[in-house]
Amino acid sequence: MKFSIRKATKEDMAQVLHLIHELAIFEKEENAVEVRVEDLVKDGFGPTPLFQCFVAETSEGIKGLALVYARYSTWKGPTLHLEDLIVTEKMRGTGMGTALLNEVIRYGHALGVKRINWEVLDWNEPAIAFYESKGANVMRNWDVVHLDEKGIQNYIRKI
Repeated sequence: MKFSIRKATKEDMAQVLHLIHELAIFEKEENAVEVRVEDLVKDGFGPTPLFQCFVAETSEGIKGLALVYARYSTWKGPTLHLEDLIVTEKMRGTGMGTALLNEVIRYGHALGVKRINWEVLDWNEPAIAFYESKGANVMRNWDVVHLDEKGIQNYIRKI
């Protein structure tokens, strides 16, 4: 099936949210998604966009996405974070993931970033193999640290 890659628009955010939910189910966190279409529109297309999103589109609609945002490394300088690269199950193995990753790499290169980083679940061996085949270094000796909204509130109460 043919597809094209382009920057997302506000009008794409309902389909983007659908893919985010699909990823959450795949990652066994189906009830964790709190973001709404309105949030994606406000956060991605407001006066100070918080992210850039690329979509992979077929004649049947959006079947993949890559969502990125700027970060800063105290060791390297400007970096880009790939929050999610999602390809709907039916389209895996078609080159869509590679095309989306290519777009992210081109975008980061054009911005002049020193590094592009992302996380992958340690049990997602197909994704790990995919990223390693592209030359990415999967750093298994680092742990991701999160402080969620409730944790932030608890922390604030203690200081």
